[in-house]
Parts: sequence; C-alpha cells; structure tokens
Amino acid sequence: MSNQYDIIFIGGGIVGTASALKLLEKKQLRILLLEAEDSLAKHQTGNNSGVIHSGLYYKPGSLKALNCTRGREMLYRFCEEHSIPYERCGKIVVAADESELPQLKMLEERGIENGLQGIKRLTKEEIKEFEPHANGIEALYVPQTGIVDYTAVTNKYAKLIMKNGGEIKLNSKAVSIKVNCNQIVVQTEQDEFKSKYLVNCGGLYSDKIAKMSGVNPDVKIIPFRGEYYELKKERRHLVKNLIYPVPDPQFPFLGVHFTRMIHGGVEAGPNAVLAFKRTGYKKTDIDISQIAEMLLYPGFWKMAKQHYKMGWEEFKRSFSKKLFVKSLQKLVPELTEDDIVPVGAGVRAQALDRNGKLLDDFRIIQTDKMIHVLNAPSPAATASLSIGNTISDMIIKNFKLN
Repeated sequence: MSNQYDIIFIGGGIVGTASALKLLEKKQLRILLLEAEDSLAKHQTGNNSGVIHSGLYYKPGSLKALNCTRGREMLYRFCEEHSIPYERCGKIVVAADESELPQLKMLEERGIENGLQGIKRLTKEEIKEFEPHANGIEALYVPQTGIVDYTAVTNKYAKLIMKNGGEIKLNSKAVSIKVNCNQIVVQTEQDEFKSKYLVNCGGLYSDKIAKMSGVNPDVKIIPFRGEYYELKKERRHLVKNLIYPVPDPQFPFLGVHFTRMIHGGVEAGPNAVLAFKRTGYKKTDIDISQIAEMLLYPGFWKMAKQHYKMGWEEFKRSFSKKLFVKSLQKLVPELTEDDIVPVGAGVRAQALDRNGKLLDDFRIIQTDKMIHVLNAPSPAATASLSIGNTISDMIIKNFKLN
C-alpha cells in the first residue's frame, strides 16, 4: 500500500504546490506530488520576473481578477508569516503618447472595479517623482504591486506540504496515466503510483497530461519565450522600482518593462516570441515533433493569420538588441545598448483554442476523478494560494474522500 494515495498532484510549480498545501491544511489525506525535474519551480515559476501583481489588468469578475486580488494579499501575509523577503513597492504604467491614453483610462477603471485603492493618475511632471528617469505624457501609479522570489515561495510551500504529511517525488515524470472505475494509475519512468483522484498542474505539458489521462483538453499549449536583459550595476539607478508600458489589449502579454528584483538588480523584458520547444529557453532549442504538433493544430494557423504582424515584430526584436532597447527607451529614454546584458529567458505556457484565440483567463476543468489546470499563466504565481483554495474546495466538495 506504500504507493497508494488519496490524490496525486502532477507538477511541482507554484500552482501545484499551493494546491496540495491548501488541501492538506483543510483535510488530512495521503497526497503525493510528482515533479518531472530534479527541483521544484524549474519552469514558469522559477523563470518569471518575480512580480506580485495587483490585479490591474484583468477583466472584472474573471478568474484572473478574482484570484489575483485575493491571492495577492494571501501571498503578502504568507511571506510575512514565513519570513520570505518581499517588498510592496508599487509600480507605474506609463503612456508614451496620446494614443495610449484611452487604454490607460480603461486600466484605471478596471483597477478601481477590482478593488485597488490608492491608484493614482500621474501627470508628466508627477511621473518624475516616482521614476526620475522615466518618460511619458501620463501614468498610473499602482501601490499594491510588489516583488518576491517565487522559487523561495514554492520551496516553502513544499516544506509545509511535507510537514503536513504529504510526499513530494522529484525526477518523476508521468509517462502514462490509466483511469478505471476504482483508481488512477500513474506510471513514471521508475515507479507506479495509484490514487483515487488526480490533479494536473503540469504547466507547459498540462494539455498532454490531460490527453494522457483520456481527457480532451480542447486547447493546445503554445510556448512563448520571454527573453530578459539586466541593467549593468552602474546603470541600475535609472529604475527605482517597476516601470510598465500600456499593454496592447489584443494580447495576454504586458510588453517589455523594467522590474527591480528582490535580491538586487533590475531586469528589462520580457518579450513574447514563439518558442520551437515547450522548454525552449534558448533560440537554438528546437523540437521537430513539437513544431509539427503546433502546425497541425487548426487554431495555430488562425492565430498566425490574425497576429502575424505582432509575431514578426517580436521575432525581429528577439534577434536585435537594438530593437529591444528601442522598445525600452519609450519608458526610459536614457537607456543605451551598452547599459544592458542578456540574462536568460522564461517560457510561458499559453493555451490556444481551436478558433485561434489565446485564452485570456485561467482555465480549470473537472471530471468525476480529475481536475486539470489548462491555462494558468501570469498572474498565477501571485494568485497561487487563491487558486490552491479554489482547487482544494473543488476536491472537498466534489470528490468522495474519507
């Protein structure tokens, strides 16, 4: 019976660990969390910019808005209780010209509707009080935004999971999942585990895990690489906290921006370029079979037809430091190509439906024995404890547990 569990969680990122932790806090169960890599938070969680998002961008009433605003404060409390370094430093969203003012106003209205108190419209002169080197005709100050190390948060979740009796197994990639009327059998390369129920938090491979378990995810995960630069030490004074552009409402990406990091330094980025491998952190990372999968998916071509111009601009910027810096100079004109150095990339798991739409909201589906988290990009890290609450409540309400 040593390999028999009540629930198996697949995926050791911040959403998987938060969900397992929240369930263990509510109910004493035999829980196993399987992670394919040799450490937790290896992919989206460990390669983002470490921003605690406010909830400014998301459609009021959406899962993103509800979970981000609730999860943000839960995360701040968690960091405080467990002595995890964080800072509620605030950010500004800068309109470069008059064409961006209507979208800035819309963001302000959304922020107010999402319960953000203290957000403030800034004039050109007031921008300099917050960010002396930033440039724009107007901006929005958002005090709720913060910074943290999400790998540290995930590792703390993991320690608490084990303290509460849960098990975590690294280097345990699920290679097959069999579902019958009595149990679910998850086969890894080394072992076999059985459980009554399954929760899929597989991130970049969440759609494949769903298919493996006999569920049609009805979406395809498309990987977008986000490449980062870092300001050289002598130029970090150009950015005090966080400086964002007004995002293009057509895309679920926020545009290249500046982020002061909790352990020091200032990152610039990320862009959003199509990756040719689900874990394609380098331009040279290519998987022919995964490319073929994308090209055979009908939604891919519909997306490409609609957004090819944006895709081409992102592709050019990926290979041109000059173009990358040009985008950043809209926010901080003093920045030069010599001021930044490349520091790596992250890959965002973005769900795409068959109609070519990039899903803007979280997507969580449930069967009688399983829960599949099929779209949980940013702000999922900020919202992780709230998402964990949602998933654990679904489990307790709908699954028959002793």
